[in-house]
This record gives sequence, structure tokens and C-alpha cells, in this order.
Amino acid sequence: MARSLGGEIIVRQSLLIVVFVLSAGFNLVWAQSVSILILGDSLSASYGMDEKEGWVTLMQQKHPDLTLINASISGETTAGGRNRLAKLLHQHTPDWIFIELGGNDGLRGFPPMHTQQNLESIIDQSLAAGSRVMLSEIALPPNYGRRYTQAFAQIFTTLTEQYELTLVPFFMEPIAVQPELMQADGIHPNQRAQGEIVEFLEPWFRQLAE
Repeated sequence: MARSLGGEIIVRQSLLIVVFVLSAGFNLVWAQSVSILILGDSLSASYGMDEKEGWVTLMQQKHPDLTLINASISGETTAGGRNRLAKLLHQHTPDWIFIELGGNDGLRGFPPMHTQQNLESIIDQSLAAGSRVMLSEIALPPNYGRRYTQAFAQIFTTLTEQYELTLVPFFMEPIAVQPELMQADGIHPNQRAQGEIVEFLEPWFRQLAE
């Protein structure tokens, strides 16, 4: 009788160990970091400062549950991002892509339709690779004329509706009106502004990990 009881206890303990190991395994799967590829231009590439001072690095430090891959390049256009994307997708296989492109197209006066087509290609490539897309709105200075700036702004509204994407408001809008947060060129945010950008974008990035 005692031997049988002891055997029952051993079996129960073994089952508990198996259940614990399986549960731990499932927890590890759920705890895996969400990877986000940042496909942007100088606004995300830490222009004028060390990379570790930029908003992407600061966001990563604040949210270790995210894996941020910064593929941003100063001066990048939507065409450049489109051409680089296939290699980036193959190399990183990100869960999400945050697209922050279009500003350099607008500043150079590129036709809005060309910019939209390039962004469509970026979105199509991303979705085909199994990555989800979060798109950043981009706004141009008013001196580019009402007709052009409105046509440019419409790009992001159209793409959001067309692909049912999450559209993130342009993070530079609250920054650009504060001279103390801008570099001398009046275009790029300075080091002090990077924390403000993190605060602005944090709710959008946090939801990707939920």
C-alpha cells in the first residue's frame, strides 16, 4: 500500500513538472519581443547627433520588450526606401514596419502621385512578407503652396483607407513650432527634442507589443 502511494506521489510530481515546463515554454513564446523595422529618413536617423541620442535608441531603452531595427538614412526618399526594402525584409523578417518617408520627396517637389506609388510598393512588399504596417503622416511647410501641400497630405489619407493601416500623426508638428527643439537648419529636431518624440510616439509603439 505504501509503495503504491509513493508511486502515485512520484507520478503526480512528474506530471506537475511536465505541466510547469510546458507552461514555461508557452510563456516564453508569448514573451518574445515584437520586432519593428523603422524605415525612415533623417528625422529617424539621428541627423546631427550620435545615433544613441536619437529617438529610436531612446525608445528601445524605454521598451526592452520591443526590438527596434533602425534602417533610416538621412536624405532617403520613398524610391530609396522601396529599393532597399526587399533586402531588409529578408534580413530581419520584422513583425511590423514603421514607414516614416516622404518628407524628402515633398521638399524636392516630386509629384505626389510618384510618392504615393512608391509608398504603395513599400506597403505591398511588407504585407507580402508577412509584416504589418504602421504609417507615419508627413506634413510639408506651408511655403510649398496650398495646392501642393494638400495633394501631398492626401497621399497618407488615401493609403490609410486603401490598406486599412494605422496612421500615426506627424511627430514633428508639435516639435517644429518650438525653436528651442530644432537644429539651426530649422528642419531637423535637436537632441533635446528626441525625448519629446519618444513621448509622442510611445502610445503608438506600445500598442504593438500588446
